[in-house]
Amino acid sequence: MTEQLRKRYRKLVFLTWFLTLDLIMFGAFVRLTDSGLGCPDWPGCYGKVTPLGASGHIEQALESMPYGAVSFSKAWIEMIHRYVGSILGMMIIGIVYLAWRYRRELGQTPRLAVVTLIAVCVQGAFGAWTVTHQLMPIIVTTHLLGGMLLLALMTWLAAREKSHLPISPAAQRWRPWMAGGIALLFVQIALGGWVSTNYAALACMDFPTCHGQWLPEMDFEGGYSLFRGLGVLPSGEMISQHALTAIHWVHRNFAFIVFAYLAALAWQMMSEPGLRGPARLVLLLLFAQLATGLTTIFFQWPLLIAVLHNGGAAGLVLASVTLLVRLSRAQGAKIPT
Repeated sequence: MTEQLRKRYRKLVFLTWFLTLDLIMFGAFVRLTDSGLGCPDWPGCYGKVTPLGASGHIEQALESMPYGAVSFSKAWIEMIHRYVGSILGMMIIGIVYLAWRYRRELGQTPRLAVVTLIAVCVQGAFGAWTVTHQLMPIIVTTHLLGGMLLLALMTWLAAREKSHLPISPAAQRWRPWMAGGIALLFVQIALGGWVSTNYAALACMDFPTCHGQWLPEMDFEGGYSLFRGLGVLPSGEMISQHALTAIHWVHRNFAFIVFAYLAALAWQMMSEPGLRGPARLVLLLLFAQLATGLTTIFFQWPLLIAVLHNGGAAGLVLASVTLLVRLSRAQGAKIPT
C-alpha cells in the first residue's frame, strides 16, 4: 500500500511539473500574440464562463476597434490559459493533500508542497491583476517571474522523487555557486520579462552593437521607471525610443554575464557523473538561448522563436534547480525539505 501510494504521489508531482512547464510556454504565447486582454475582465469573459457566451460583447468590441486587444481568437487563447491555470491549481491542492495526509508514509515533510500552493495562489492573483491593471509592465513581469518560481518549486518537488547516481561530498563546494547562478538567472529572466512587456525586443536591430554603437544613447530613468502604464512614462508621456533601447541593451549585455557564469559552472559539474545530465542540459540550453535571442533580432521577433526563447529560460530554471537539489542531497549535505 505504501509503495502504491508513493507511485501515485510521484505520478501526480511529475504530471503537475509537466503542466507547469506547458503553462509557462502557453503564457508566453498569450503575451506574444497580444491576447492578455482578449477578455478584458476576470475571471470570466465579459462575465461569462467561455467566449461563446460573450460573443455579442466581443463582436461589439471588434466593431469599435477592429485591430484592438479583443477578438474571438484572442479571447479563446486567454481563457484557455486561465482554464489550464485553474487545473494546475487543483492539481497542486491534490499534491498538498497527499503530502500532508500521508507525510509519514511518504517519508518527508509537506512544507515544500504547502509553499508551492501559496505560490500558485499568489500567481493567480497576479494573473487577475494583469488584466485589471491593463497589462501594467511591472505586474506582467512579476507574473512571469512568479511562473518561473512556481516551476522552480515544482522541479524541486519532482527532483526529490527521482533517484540518481550518488554525488561525492566534494561536489558540495558547488552548492553556493549554483545558488548564485540561479539568482543571476532570475535577474536575467526579470530583465527579459521587462523587455517583452515593454515591447522592446526590436529596440536594437543590429548585433553586437546597438544602433551601430557600443553605447547608444539611452534613457535608463524612463526605461526602468517601474510604476507606470504600458507604453507611457509616469508623467503620462509616451515612452521614448531611448528608453526602449536602454531596456533592450541591459538585457542583452547581462545575458553574457549569465552565459559565462553558468557555462563555466556547468562545465565543471560535467566531471561528476550524478550531475552530468542536468549540467549538459544547462550548456545546451545556454547555446540555444543565444541562438534564439539572435534569431529574434535578425528575423524581427518571429512568434515561434520568441516562444522558444521563453521556453529556453524555463528549461534553464528546471535544469539549474535540479542541479541544486542534487548537490543538496550529496553525502553529508543537508537534505532539502
